[in-house]
Amino acid sequence: MAITQAVCTSFKQEILVEGHDFTASTGDTFKIALYSSSATLSASTTAYSSDDEVSNSGTYSAGGGSLTSVTPTTSGTTALCDFANISFTSATITARGALIYNSSASNKAVVVLDFGGDKTSTSGTFTIAFPAADASNAILRLA
Repeated sequence: MAITQAVCTSFKQEILVEGHDFTASTGDTFKIALYSSSATLSASTTAYSSDDEVSNSGTYSAGGGSLTSVTPTTSGTTALCDFANISFTSATITARGALIYNSSASNKAVVVLDFGGDKTSTSGTFTIAFPAADASNAILRLA
């Protein structure tokens, strides 16, 4: 099994034909689900699946958590989108990666995140901190 970080290929096609609205407060609902090292996620992932998702614990439950979107912007010739950091409290979680998906659009996959190794919280807070929202680091960039 493997988790490979990538912008999902299906998402790239979907933004050209049907769109995903990342606009803060008025756009679609995006979620992030956490997965164990047994999961297989890659650019070919097309939708959220509960297969190999981490177990419910603390404030984490199946399907993950809703992300707070930051309205897309541009930097130079790069369009970018970012999300506020998200935390799951009182949780015992071991996750190897995550899937950001659009729950407003049939749970379509957007981005696979590879944590580079298992990340663990034990009866504590599991936080996903997103990188700086700029042309070189934003979690979702179209150049």
